Amino acid sequence: MTTAISFENDVYTVVISGRIDTLTAPELEQTFKEIEPKANKVIFDMNAVEYVSSAGMRAIIAVHRAMSQKGGLVLRGLTKNVRTIINLTGFNKVLTIEE
Repeated sequence: MTTAISFENDVYTVVISGRIDTLTAPELEQTFKEIEPKANKVIFDMNAVEYVSSAGMRAIIAVHRAMSQKGGLVLRGLTKNVRTIINLTGFNKVLTIEE
């Protein structure tokens, strides 16, 4: 997994590529911890994410919970595989998803 971060108007956009799994979920959590104090809203651009494991979903839900007191978390550009995983887990009813 690789990430690139941009910041504009109190909104952090984290572009994620690769897999979010047991090995990489801690890296995503650490990236979030670094931007959380300054972020009003976080967008995960997931156009290049191939796969999300249960550990990855836990990391995403943790970010969602932390940002729910602020401007929220938005998942943008889900691939077909990732959208299927999110739908099967029911998190599509909880998370904010944009095309």
